[in-house]
Amino acid sequence: MCGIVGIVGGGIEPGTAERMVAMLRHRGPDDVGVWEDEGAQLGQSRLSIVDLSSAGHQPMELGDLVLVYNGETYNHEALRTELGGSYISTTDTETILHLYREHGDGCVRHLTGMFAFAIWDRRRRRLFVARDRLGIKPLHYRIDNGRLAFASELKALVELGPPAIDRTAIRDLFTYRHIPAPKTVYSGIRKLPPAHTLVWCDGRLEIERYWRPEVTSQISDPREAEEGLDAVLRTVMPEHLMSDVPVGVFLSGGLDSAAVTAYLETPRTFTLGIDVKHRDEAPAARLVAEMYGTDHFEERVGGTQLEPALALMPRLFDEPFGDSAAWSNWAVARMAKKHVTVVLSGEGGDELFLGYQRHQKQTGAVLNPLLRSAGALVPRLSLTARSLQRKMFTGFERYAVLVGPFNQVQQQALLHPELLDASDEDPAWNLRAFWRDDLDPRKSMQWVDINTTLHDGILTKVDRTSMAHSLEVRPPLLDHRVVEFALRLAPDLLRSSDGGPGKLVLRRLMEPKLPPGHLDRPKSGFNLPIRRWIKSQPELLAGALHRLADARIIRRPRFAKFSSEQVWTMLVLDRWMTENGIAWRG
Repeated sequence: MCGIVGIVGGGIEPGTAERMVAMLRHRGPDDVGVWEDEGAQLGQSRLSIVDLSSAGHQPMELGDLVLVYNGETYNHEALRTELGGSYISTTDTETILHLYREHGDGCVRHLTGMFAFAIWDRRRRRLFVARDRLGIKPLHYRIDNGRLAFASELKALVELGPPAIDRTAIRDLFTYRHIPAPKTVYSGIRKLPPAHTLVWCDGRLEIERYWRPEVTSQISDPREAEEGLDAVLRTVMPEHLMSDVPVGVFLSGGLDSAAVTAYLETPRTFTLGIDVKHRDEAPAARLVAEMYGTDHFEERVGGTQLEPALALMPRLFDEPFGDSAAWSNWAVARMAKKHVTVVLSGEGGDELFLGYQRHQKQTGAVLNPLLRSAGALVPRLSLTARSLQRKMFTGFERYAVLVGPFNQVQQQALLHPELLDASDEDPAWNLRAFWRDDLDPRKSMQWVDINTTLHDGILTKVDRTSMAHSLEVRPPLLDHRVVEFALRLAPDLLRSSDGGPGKLVLRRLMEPKLPPGHLDRPKSGFNLPIRRWIKSQPELLAGALHRLADARIIRRPRFAKFSSEQVWTMLVLDRWMTENGIAWRG
């Protein structure tokens, strides 16, 4: 796992890549390398995982090809056997170079793993960039003055000069809690979407999608589904242990991380406890750890850490990011890094198998005209109104209301007219792009989650919070073979149509392998209890609302009672603007 940067085109100042990669040393403290040639510079900060020797130094060259790479390719040894040739290292980095020389741009279809990499062809003066199928590893790019620059994190691209703020992205934050790809908070910088490649040659940009899995319901027999899931997990889990350094597991009290633990042999496990009893998952995680005899580590956090958590957000994400679980992820990664360099996590299980509460609220929803009338009679920014507004819709509209912190009705009441008028695009544009009316709503939710909130929200959170500690996180449930299997499951194998529990196949498979009653626990998540904590520090929210109103981002709210996710979204936006000296007034 590493940080990568590069810039190609004319008129590049010497040392540009060196300045860029210096911003990413937290991602790879073990080694740093920069390669410069006329019209191209590449750089990498390395976190050594496979082949710890200097033979793994990057940028890595093979003839006219120069590569910088971030990620892990779990099938690289099998690929070497197929490719043949001579190698100077045992790294998957070198395997990718040989694979590209053999298959060109089609090399990505042969890779199993998580990755973002760039290959510069000196002879053809051509840059090829690729991002993994699920977007586990990040890649941003910027086109300016006939040059293309790329980097793992925004901060390295901002180093090239201050870009303009994209006001439509600020509104997106209120819809999604994050800024969806391909947007960033900067109008001149974009995210390369998952499962896409980018080619830059002679000043021309081409972006293509290389992986399009089918969404079907071909597996409908419960026994076939359980046996099939068990088989694919038995294949995938051991492969994700590929490492020359210690490996552990993030273990919460939920099903997904417990499943990862169950398929490994006595790993080290790491759990974060929280000072709210009904949301504390540490006791349940402890039982799983005891059942599997893991080497278990546990720490606790409390409300006094709200201010430090808020102060941390701007430098972690480089743009506003409204998921309060980022702090929890950062804290558990800090703990794990004391003992290991790589951890496996259960990310992706809720998206693949419909495990969120919003999935439950979506299924079986019936339109109630009385609720629409009642919703118009209460203050639009009250918690009561929020609950009513969620029940006023069905289909896609209901799904869109359930996903984000502020629905469209609340945005109209809260946001300043200048922000509302910044764009006429549908606030739910990112979700609508992937919603499929031809599918059962449960399969459509699965498809939208995989293509939107998963990589823009969950995986972005995990990458930034773990790499801040130079810790590599691998989500085996998001191996593309597991994803393709889940996409073949009939909707009744994911979640019943009457609003019952989700993850039915995974629950049936894992129930005999978990402590009694483990699956009966209510889902609590990793989010912080912001509303509870803010009661002891009300000045944090009051100050943020005042500054956001002065900046003409929001109106001065009256009769408002915000949820935890709404509070955190506004707090992080205010803190990001303050830290970056932004006082936008339209």
